[in-house]
Amino acid sequence: MVTIEFLGPIQKAPLTLEASSLRDVARVLKEDPEMGQWIENCAVAVNDTLVSSLDTTLQSGDKVSLLPPVCGG
Repeated sequence: MVTIEFLGPIQKAPLTLEASSLRDVARVLKEDPEMGQWIENCAVAVNDTLVSSLDTTLQSGDKVSLLPPVCGG
């Protein structure tokens, strides 16, 4: 089981699911209409390390964080 946390303005409770790669996580999240606008634009971290490939493997206990783009000034 991996935990998915949604940061910033996503306003969604953490989710726990079975996934062996980020590709599995993306597939599940794309089924949620609320996540459609975020999934394509978020940076992703696994255990607090930014990753860029959906082929990133996951282990039980991993934490996946979705970090939406933010504006600052």
